[in-house]
Amino acid sequence: MEKNKTVLLAKEIEKIYDGGKNKVHALKNVTLSLGKGEMLAIMGSSGSGKSTLLNILGALDSPTGGKIFIDGEEMKDYHIEPHATKYRSERIGFIFQNYNLLKDLTVEENLALPLILKGCSHKEIKSKVGDLIKLVGLEGWEEHRPIELSGGQQQRVAIGRALITNPSVLLADEPTGNLDFNTSNEIMGIIQEMKEKLEQSIIIVTHDPKIATYADRIIFIHDGNIVDEHIRIGDKRDIDEILKKFKSMLEA
Repeated sequence: MEKNKTVLLAKEIEKIYDGGKNKVHALKNVTLSLGKGEMLAIMGSSGSGKSTLLNILGALDSPTGGKIFIDGEEMKDYHIEPHATKYRSERIGFIFQNYNLLKDLTVEENLALPLILKGCSHKEIKSKVGDLIKLVGLEGWEEHRPIELSGGQQQRVAIGRALITNPSVLLADEPTGNLDFNTSNEIMGIIQEMKEKLEQSIIIVTHDPKIATYADRIIFIHDGNIVDEHIRIGDKRDIDEILKKFKSMLEA
């Protein structure tokens, strides 16, 4: 791993929703960085700006101001088409709470779709799909459709689909929100394994302190501002410390 290499740098990201007389400052000059092979968790209450920030980083929403750099390169007009589609297909992988799989496609076909859209060869697609099926533990389920899978299996497919284009950054929005405790731990274990095996850089939005403990670093957002940061200790003290900071933020 290239220590200290910055994969993503977001500088002074601002988002203002203009409702006529009332303007809502969803993000206020937010600056953050993400290192190579680092998992960063973003925590905040409902309406704090955490999902807005994730959507802006993924070009699903446009910023009012600020700049984004990936691998040292400024992503100019990255949120404007056709640049946005290219940015999402080449730089970013997404994992959503609701999986967002295509119900009429098999596991293999859902995984292959991003590569098909990029125009990759049949040989490359077959090789990459096979590798990711093994990595996420879905051997034997290749021909099944989403309706035939458990929630945890569907999220495994979503993880594989997000990684298949070798994105610089993986964005995960409440990836365990629809899963039970044991399945949530399994999914986070897979995400952590991908971080380590592939040196994947990951940003995860969560409201759950237990999920946040998987991250190397946690930032807390409140009213559109980063108000605190926590470096993971690596033991059970983390949950207590994160809960303490989270409650303090909510009471501010």
